[in-house]
Amino acid sequence: MDVLSDVMTVLRTGRPFAARFARSAPWSVRHGGRSNGCGLQIMVRGTAVAVAEDGRTFTLGPGDLLVVPHGAPHLVADSAATPPGPACEPGRQPSGAVIRSDDPGASHVMLCMAYEMAPNRTHPLIATLPDFVHVPADPAARPELANAIAMLDNELASELRGGDVLVPALVDAVLMYLLRALLGPHTGDCRSGGWAVALGDDAVAAALEAIHADPARQWTVASLGERAGLSRSAFSRRFTELVGQPPLGYLTSWRLTLAARLLADTDAPLSAVARRVGYASEFAFAAAFKRDFGTPPGQFRKQVPACDPADEVFRREPVLL
Repeated sequence: MDVLSDVMTVLRTGRPFAARFARSAPWSVRHGGRSNGCGLQIMVRGTAVAVAEDGRTFTLGPGDLLVVPHGAPHLVADSAATPPGPACEPGRQPSGAVIRSDDPGASHVMLCMAYEMAPNRTHPLIATLPDFVHVPADPAARPELANAIAMLDNELASELRGGDVLVPALVDAVLMYLLRALLGPHTGDCRSGGWAVALGDDAVAAALEAIHADPARQWTVASLGERAGLSRSAFSRRFTELVGQPPLGYLTSWRLTLAARLLADTDAPLSAVARRVGYASEFAFAAAFKRDFGTPPGQFRKQVPACDPADEVFRREPVLL
């Protein structure tokens, strides 16, 4: 699995939220306050303003996206003059009357997506993004993203069978096309930080791909530098500068992130988990895990709540908030 796919697959907990809201002015909704939530609002019809707690304001036009990678609190409204409205919490049914998507009175249509990310595991991919990233609509430059948004909008507005399969797939498609745009070669306006540069650097990207392809391998700075085509010292400097961690620090962090996911999702013995992530002994693994997570792996497994399929909420009706 490539680095980008691997990171997002491992870090998210499998409790996504997707909704299509059709509203008539005036309206205002409060979002955020979830430190491990990655949110996204997409303006489909009409215009809106998003206001951060520090007063920063983003104007959203048709096709614009607002990425909120760290769950920062913010307000979205038809106008900055509209008083704050109710909170929108993923997984809870919003209050208000239903408006059909073809109702001419629904002057504003917005898609809302949210992913719950693994708690206490902020990957550099997410950490380097600012609290808010405004991505203006540009179908010519990002046709795949525009098409995925249109398909998600149509599916959320429909009542057709098969939506429970199609909607999560389309949510994933929107997210991945968006991340490609943010981390790709033309990201100057997005200010996505180190990872955009790291993944665009052939040497560092080669090392990251090697780590993610085989995290259990006994990598050294020298062997990773060989993959990168650089001397040991030159590779270590470049990797640390672009990724924000030394090579072996990143390797250890990623191994333990994988271990946490295995503990949460499987009943594999601790010895097997340790081997899967590159530790020769269960004792060494347990000590490293406790240093990083603050709790032994066995206790961590007991504390992780089971994933209930009912938590995967995909709202299919347009709702007036």
